[in-house]
Formats: sequence, C-alpha cells, structure tokens
Amino acid sequence: MRYIAKEDRYEKMKYRRSGRSGIELPIISLGLWHNFGDITPFKTQQEILRTAFDHGITHFDLANNYGPPYGEAERNFGVHYLRDWKPYRDELIISSKAGYDMWPGPYGDFGSRKYLIASIDQSLKRMNLDYVDIFYHHRPDPKTPLEETMGALDQIVRSGKALYAGISNYYEPEEAKKAIEILEDLGTPCLIHQPRYSMLDRRIENGLTDVLSEKGVGCICYSPMEGGVLSGKYLKGIPEDSRIGSDPRYLTSDDISDDDLEKITALQEIATARNQTLAQLALAWVLRDEVVTSALIGASRPEQVLENIQIVEAEPLTESELEKIEEILK
Repeated sequence: MRYIAKEDRYEKMKYRRSGRSGIELPIISLGLWHNFGDITPFKTQQEILRTAFDHGITHFDLANNYGPPYGEAERNFGVHYLRDWKPYRDELIISSKAGYDMWPGPYGDFGSRKYLIASIDQSLKRMNLDYVDIFYHHRPDPKTPLEETMGALDQIVRSGKALYAGISNYYEPEEAKKAIEILEDLGTPCLIHQPRYSMLDRRIENGLTDVLSEKGVGCICYSPMEGGVLSGKYLKGIPEDSRIGSDPRYLTSDDISDDDLEKITALQEIATARNQTLAQLALAWVLRDEVVTSALIGASRPEQVLENIQIVEAEPLTESELEKIEEILK
C-alpha cells in the first residue's frame, strides 16, 4: 500500500536552527545505525521510518559503513526511498558520512580526498539519491592534512553531491575550530558537528561547545542514551533479548559499571518525579542547552520513537532538577 504521510506531522515537533545557517532540524532526529542492516526485518524498518516522519522527524542519519554488513543500511534505505520517500524528498534532511573503515586496502578508510569522493559516490548509488543534504567527515585522520580532508568536503558540496558539509567526532576544540575555519575560508561553511554526548559522556564540555557557539556551527549529538544504558533497561540485569555481547557495535556487560548503575537508579527517581521515562530524561538533559540542535535516537521498533518524541511536549528541566542531576553525576 502506498504510503501517505499524516497531514498534521508538523504540528507538535519542535525545530532548532543549526548554528547560523538557514537549516532547522527537529530536536529529535532518527539514526539508522543499529537497526537498519540485515538484523532487522524490512517491514519493521519501514514502520520506524514512517512513524518518525508522521510525527515531524524530518532528518534521517546514515553513514557508509552502517549495517551490518557495511553499506546495508544505505542499501535498505535506498529501497525505502523508492517505495516511500521520493515524493517527500524536499521535506527531508538525509545525511551520510565517511571516515571509518569501509573497504580493504589503503584507500577505504580515514580522510583522504580519494576515500571521501569515492564514498559519496557509492553512498548516493546505494541510496538511490542524486544528493545528500549533509555529508560528514566521520572522524579526524591523524595522518592526512586537514586541508585535504576539508577540501574534499568543499569539492563534494560544490559538485552538488551534498548541500552542506559537517564533521563528526572532532572532540579536540582546536582541531574542530581549525577544520571549521578551513571550510569557512573555502566558502563552504561547516553546517554541523556530530559528537557523542550524554549524561555519562560529557567530553564535549571541554570547550568544544564554546567553539561551535562562537563559529555558528550546529551540534547534533549521538548516543544520548549511552547505547541504551540510560534507557533504564539494565537496572535489573541484562534482559534475555538484549544484544549486549552479541555484536561488536553494541555494549558489553563490562561497559555497565556498579557506579553507573548507582547513578542510573538515582536518575530514574528524578525521571519518575517528572512523569518521564529515564530515556526521556536523558534526551531532555542533552537538549537543555540550545547549542545542541538535535539529539539522534536509534529505534528497533516504532513504539520507541513514539516514547522518545514525547519530550517535545515536556516541561524544561528546572534549575533544581539540573542541580540534583549534577550532584548525581559527580
């Protein structure tokens, strides 16, 4: 049956401007990493995407090696695109990335011009797209000059294969600032930075958010629920259907310390007092500062999308609640 999006899809979602650009993103975006490879039934993937868009999530985020296997998330999305999304292309922000290992040999990893140009061409073919809205360099390359990597992003944008350039996992403030300034000088401003950020991983508070604010660059954080740890599902042990330990992309039981569980238990009390789930509290916390444009969620079923987007209508965290959270995290 042909998909027809809900007419009221934009009525409740909130959008934030990405830095000083003309682009607004939904405060909740959908990442297609964990659950869009061959481990998830195609129909489930379709239901997740449709549910997201029907509730105002206009941004779908991918990378060349998302799967498993590598490339499978983009291939699957390419089929979804032809079936459902082509009529809505101008309402969507579709992003992809390259920077991690993708194919064998010296040209299938990191940040050379050759790797990035080849990657965008492959990604567009897999996704059946003429262009992506955002193309990121996925991580810093210690051996390739920043000028070459940022020059490749500039070339990709100028070629029309991407509308905007972004960087991801550039955690050192000075390195991020240099990359942003190179793109600025080339005439292709950096639209957005995608780092990991959660209550249990606060490394971007090292001055990186100050750089992004100063340079007018957006911030879209991934793993706001710390790979599911901040969903609360591990408070009573590891569920039988958990993927912990079953796939190198997921957490292992060693990643959940007793100290983390103590913090999570205390955070759960705050969430309960707010009539929220712990996952909703985790999202509200990363979005407390508007330097964060959007939070990326993953979902293995549509119900998770519906749960997470409820924060759109939630009251902001109070100063008292924020102070309690700080005490817990210390």
